[in-house]
Amino acid sequence: MTEASKIVDAKGQSCPMPVLLTAKGIKDLESGQVMLVEVTDSGARSDIPAWASQTGNELVESSEADGVMKFYIRKK
Repeated sequence: MTEASKIVDAKGQSCPMPVLLTAKGIKDLESGQVMLVEVTDSGARSDIPAWASQTGNELVESSEADGVMKFYIRKK
């Protein structure tokens, strides 16, 4: 499992909040650090990977269990 330097809890938030919280959270990281984003909104299944790709950040790992999606994103 990937280790995260920061965790963004976007559980219970509806679109577009998970992406906005992700964008805000990544600003606090240094290049190469990893952030974990936890989301329950089903739209994030495509929105978070698309955001990572569009911003040049790397989606390192993703998983889903018990209705919670976890995205590990490495800052560019």
